[in-house]
Amino acid sequence: MSWMHVPLTVLGVLALLGWLPRPVAADDVHIFREIVGESDVTKLMTWGLRYREGDGVARNIDRAIRLYCKVAREGHPDAQFQLGLIYAKGDGVPSDKDLATAWFRLAAEQQHGRAAEMLLMLTPKRRYARAACLLSDGSDLFPPPPPRVVRRPSARTARCKAPSQCKPVQIGAHPAKGKVASLVRQLAPTYRLNPNLVLAVIEAESGFNPAAQSPKNAQGLMQLIPATAERFGVANVWDPEQNVRGGMAYLKWLMKQFNGDVELVLAAYNSGEGAVQRYGGVPPYNETRDYVARILQRLGN
Repeated sequence: MSWMHVPLTVLGVLALLGWLPRPVAADDVHIFREIVGESDVTKLMTWGLRYREGDGVARNIDRAIRLYCKVAREGHPDAQFQLGLIYAKGDGVPSDKDLATAWFRLAAEQQHGRAAEMLLMLTPKRRYARAACLLSDGSDLFPPPPPRVVRRPSARTARCKAPSQCKPVQIGAHPAKGKVASLVRQLAPTYRLNPNLVLAVIEAESGFNPAAQSPKNAQGLMQLIPATAERFGVANVWDPEQNVRGGMAYLKWLMKQFNGDVELVLAAYNSGEGAVQRYGGVPPYNETRDYVARILQRLGN
């Protein structure tokens, strides 16, 4: 009798249909050591997911955390978001909303939309917990190191030969006209803001398009992410006046936070105030430095 005439067993049918779990590889420590020594972000993230879900390997949340942490400590928002999910759900580790919030906040500062949404759902006891890598036994084997500061000249330093010779940022007239410009010029004094600065921010953020939406879920004229809109009481981000009011409230808060330093305020609006605080100045992100320089140039600097 040929193999084609052998009746299929139940297990055989399940295997053909793909309903049986994938075989679990032997738990070989040296294989994990090779993986954790990798520098390829995609490979580290892929194996982190495999260890987290037990996909072809024995499920091991500690190994998943180690791999995610290696990537997250280099500043990658997707890895920071995954760590936030692990601690928020208590996925193999004790649930810790404070720790989850810390990781979500780091990701949200880099405009990670889903992380910003998770921040709205959590009510941590400590507002600013440290983003630590806690394993299932509570130990912290991969604490975040001090942020690596890339020594690049800021937009301000580039405008003068020495920082001590830098003149204050000048805010020249903005040529914008129309309903949005009129609204900004009417409302800006209420927030103790120069309307020309606000107009330059709107131009850089949305090009004066009230329906603008970025791939990272920043919305409206001043490109508010959901967390920022919630923070400053914006109920409808698509309403031009509410959006502008929310954006100006944030700019006013940043002005107070950074003692009126326009360059730092612009950097914080783009990358988050936490990033500016961690780097002690304009963060070394190409996007943020280009953003600050572009607005300063528009203002006449």
